[in-house]
Formats: sequence, C-alpha cells, structure tokens
Amino acid sequence: MDRVIEKKNKLLSKRNIWFMVGGILAALVIYNIFFGDKSSKLNVEREKITVEPVEKDVFKDYIAVIGTVEPIKTIYLDAVEGGRVEEILIEEGNMVQKGDEILRLSNTDLILQISNNEAQVARAINELRQARLQMQQQQLNNESELIDLRRELDKQRRNYQNNKKLYESEHISYEEYKQSKEQYEATVRKFELFKKAQKQDSIFRAIQIRGLEKSVNRLEKSVDVVRDKLENLHVKAPVNGELANLNPEVGEVINYGNRIGKINILDDYKMNVEIDEHYIARVRRGLPGSFDYTGDTYNLNVTKKYPEVNQGKFTVDMEFSNHAPNDISIGQTFRIKLELGQSKRAVLIPRGGFYQSTGGQWVYVVDESGDFATKRDIRIGRQNPQYYEVIEGLEPGEKVIVSSYDNFNEVDKLMLKK
Repeated sequence: MDRVIEKKNKLLSKRNIWFMVGGILAALVIYNIFFGDKSSKLNVEREKITVEPVEKDVFKDYIAVIGTVEPIKTIYLDAVEGGRVEEILIEEGNMVQKGDEILRLSNTDLILQISNNEAQVARAINELRQARLQMQQQQLNNESELIDLRRELDKQRRNYQNNKKLYESEHISYEEYKQSKEQYEATVRKFELFKKAQKQDSIFRAIQIRGLEKSVNRLEKSVDVVRDKLENLHVKAPVNGELANLNPEVGEVINYGNRIGKINILDDYKMNVEIDEHYIARVRRGLPGSFDYTGDTYNLNVTKKYPEVNQGKFTVDMEFSNHAPNDISIGQTFRIKLELGQSKRAVLIPRGGFYQSTGGQWVYVVDESGDFATKRDIRIGRQNPQYYEVIEGLEPGEKVIVSSYDNFNEVDKLMLKK
C-alpha cells in the first residue's frame, strides 16, 4: 500500500541547528569582546575585610602626640675651673638653695699661681714705695738747691745794680762793671735751667709713679682673679631647685668646661613634644592642646618650636595654660591632643590600613548589593587620629573597605564571598 511521505523541515535540520548554535556562540564572544566587563577581579572573603560607611560630620582638626614632662627651666652646672673632686656635699636628687655648696675641688696649680702673683704684687708695691720715697727726697733736694740759687741770684742782682751805679758815676772801671753784669746774667740762666730741669724731673717721676701704681693695680686684680678661680673650686648652686644628673665621683679630675650636673627649677613644668615632620608647616606658637589625667583635663599651648628635623620628627615645647597636675614627675609621658585648626563639617571615612597601600588616592567602594567592591579615585585632605577628610570622590552613605589592600594587587573589582 502506498504511503504519503512528508517533507522534513529543512530549517530544523541538524546542519542548520549546528550553524545556529555556532552563530549564537560567535555573537556572545563578539559581545564580550566589545561590550563585556574586562576589569580584573579577585575573590575576597567578606570576614577578612573591614567595611565602614562614609559619613558627613564635624571634622576635628587635631593630631595625637606624646609629650614628656620637663621642668620649666633647667640650669646646667659646668666646671668654671678644673680640679680634682675632693668631696661631694649634696647628692643627686636633693633640693638645693641658691648658694649651697654642692661639691669641692682642689687645684695645686692655682695655689702656686696665687703665691707667685702675691709675691709679684709685694715686689711691685715695694718698688712703688721706693720710687715715691726717692721722688720726695729728690723734691727736697731740688727745693734746697733752688733756695741756694735764688739767694745767689739775688746777691748777683744787687752786685750788678750797685756796680752799674758806680760805673755810671765813674767810680769803677768798665771791666769790673761788665764782669758783674755777666755774672748776674749767667746766674739768671742757671736759675731758669734749674727750674726747667726740676719741672721735667717732677713730670718724669710722676709718670713713673703712675706706671708703678697701674702695675700694682693690675697685679692686685690678677690676684683677685686667681682667688676667684680658687673660689670656683667650691661649686655652688646658682638657683633654688632640684639637683639632677650629678656626674662626678670623688677622686675624679674635672677639666674646665666639663658638665657637672644640672638644677631643675620646679616652679612649673612644660611638655616636650615630638611631632611628625608632615605637620611642620602647620604647627606654630600658640596652638592649643590638652590631655586627660586623673579625671581632669589640662590645657597647654605651644610656646617654642624647634626647626631642626631629626629622624622624621621635629620638637616643640608646650606650657600649661593654668597649672600643671600636682603629682606629675619629670620624664612622665602623656598623650596630648594638639589642635591644628578649627572644626567644621566634612565628608569623613574612618582611618584604616588602606591609606598605607594607596596613599589615600583611591579606595574600594562596596556596591549597594554588597556582592562586590570597585576601585574608585578619591582625594583626601586633612586627617586626625580617627578620620580622614574626603574632599572629592565619595558621598555620605556609601561604604568603603578601610582595611589593608596589600593582598589585593590593585585589581579593579573585588568579588565579596561569604
């Protein structure tokens, strides 16, 4: 019996089906090449990261620094004169009053120097005494000789005047008159020369006396200086305070200029604070700070800034605004909140290890679904011990990964797995 043979659908032939499957796959490949997600990805376990929300709140511009208690002022004791330590009268750590003798030195060279200087002063004084005696004796001799010359002059004047009258009346010869006149004139010149010589001698001896007096004064001052040096062998406290760091030992030889110790003036205290050099341009005199101690808050101000940077840090001194705690000790440390500027509202993200990995230039922002986080560029401004100020790149309410990115190799997307 004949049977009608139905024609098969050519579109559903095996060959066409394979062509269709191949075309779909090719289209998927082409789409993925031009429009697919080509970003690098990394699977991350959610419990191994820290996610924090972005907030808009008041940003307090401060940094936390460590301050070390120091006395308000320290007076250093240096050896004004060298010598051997004979005795220590006050031990380190005790309170001293101005003028208290702390230790005693000995120096035989100084004693010999004083003896030599005193002997020189005695010789100079003796020479001065002899010079004055000679001056007085010479002055007496000159005055006696001057009396004799004045008498001789008067005698020659009278003789000359008498002979002049006698010559005019022709009772004596011209020769006799002339001799009396020459004798008188010679005596006048001799008298004048003697007066000049006496004056010059007086000036010379006065200069000699003044020179000897100056020499004696210099020697006496030299003796006083050496005696002061001898007094400096008794090291005394220049101010009231606490004797600290007394270095010498009995029998030790101390040279000139050596540091012996120091005296801490305990009328008040200050804080010596080390700050990271990153803030050197922002820290200035007058900035306030505070710390908590035994339930109270104590306020300070920056009073001195040291410009030198050592191992990435610089130093400032901070003094108490009102008063220091009663029971603090030198060397004690406190965590101080140093304010760098005024507080204001800003977009904030909590501090975290991501900053060390990115330098604050980008973060991973978690998608609203919570399934992945993508890399996004941001710009960070100021920072304090709790938050970073975000200038641009993030909005309040978004969530970011704040833990360290060291293991993420800067991939574009993190796939968050439970």
